[in-house]
Amino acid sequence: MASPYPEISLPRPWIPRRIMVTASARTWPHGRRIMERAAALGVPVVTLPGDRVLLDLPDDPRRAYAEAKGTLAVVVAPPSKRKLQPIAPSADWRLDLAEGCPAHCSYCYLAGSLKGPPITRVYANLDEILHGLPDYLGRGTITSRSMARVAEGTTFEASCYTDPLALEHLTGSLSATIAWFGRWQAETQLRFTTKFADVAPLVTLDHGGRTRMRASINPAQHRGHEAGTAPVAARLSALRRMAEAGYPIGLTIAPIIAADGWEQAYGDLIDAAAAALAGLPDLDLSIELITHRFTAGSKATLDSWYPGSSLNMTDANRITKRTKFGTEKQVYDADTMRRLRTYFETAIGRSLPQARILYWT
Repeated sequence: MASPYPEISLPRPWIPRRIMVTASARTWPHGRRIMERAAALGVPVVTLPGDRVLLDLPDDPRRAYAEAKGTLAVVVAPPSKRKLQPIAPSADWRLDLAEGCPAHCSYCYLAGSLKGPPITRVYANLDEILHGLPDYLGRGTITSRSMARVAEGTTFEASCYTDPLALEHLTGSLSATIAWFGRWQAETQLRFTTKFADVAPLVTLDHGGRTRMRASINPAQHRGHEAGTAPVAARLSALRRMAEAGYPIGLTIAPIIAADGWEQAYGDLIDAAAAALAGLPDLDLSIELITHRFTAGSKATLDSWYPGSSLNMTDANRITKRTKFGTEKQVYDADTMRRLRTYFETAIGRSLPQARILYWT
């Protein structure tokens, strides 16, 4: 049955200022395919003599940010990157197809997670990365051994350090990975979340029901914090298209920001999602709820990248929480967290009763 929702115009895909390809990346077929895609798009390709990616960045932080953010590097993931790490509470394992993102989100957690200039790096040795995944079957603790989520099988999260859909027109990595999981006869699931909406390359793939796409959404009042991304309406339309193509789907409401008027704003958002997904038969819908948090390091980096941002990163309604890595982050206090959680669970239960809330954090 044709979708009752009209096609929504998509923003132009990200075109980097340059693509830099290391010597080792050029030895891999996938790396050479990325170079071919870049050539077809008219993107300048710089072939590096070795494997170091260096930019001669200006001293001005804003100009340096722009130069780095406009660069895509094609590199080889080293053995340390191919040794998968747990990624609670989302999935059993973190599966990195790339690191970095072309969007300009003023709350971006990558600012505190990835070191150095914000160059986006994509991995040429995709076949080698995928070849190592069977070793991790059944060894996770988030879904593999969880009574609540064991039906998902062993799960692999592809959007921890990137937005793979944002890069798909340049790399083809997400399509290749979805097709690989579709052929993998195992109890497993690939997961990715995105703020982009061009799912045309994905809807015709033989995915075998082993990939869950989630749309990352936030209210219109926070649109200014998500520059360079697709409109939320387009993300929801894309999510519907994926569901119609047989994919399990999800919503990632993140980061939840307790700004003035948040109840009305998030209520409208949840209602919009319910309207966009209405009438889908056998809908398999999950929801992840992630509140805004930041570290001193990420705040400093974001302040330098986005001076004048209206995002509230003060101590108001915040407490300090120590992470398992020994670092400290600022999260909402217990009273704010209770009010937020109660509201979201009630609103979702009312508007999207068929959805499963996977976690709140």
